[in-house]
Amino acid sequence: MISLAHAQTAASATPGITDFLPLIIIFILFWFMLIRPQMKRAKEQKKMLTELAKGDEIVTSSGQVGKVAKIGDQYVSLEIADGVITHVQKQSVQTLLPKGTIKGI
Repeated sequence: MISLAHAQTAASATPGITDFLPLIIIFILFWFMLIRPQMKRAKEQKKMLTELAKGDEIVTSSGQVGKVAKIGDQYVSLEIADGVITHVQKQSVQTLLPKGTIKGI
């Protein structure tokens, strides 16, 4: 009457590059959208800190605005008002302002 149906043996699946293609694409997007811009910003920040000079007007990460009075290896003396000098870490310098910005504030 009815003959029994036997299943064929499945072909063994070998992982190829097409299996990893979505992971590769995600990593490439991650690189260009997150890692690369962050590395570029860190390089610009390091260059700005090495080129920092006396008389430059800066903003620290805490929001202090002032003029550089003295530069050391790790610290910067920041004149925030006439005769008022504070010392901040060099790494806390966030932005270099154009000359004359403090007078406009």
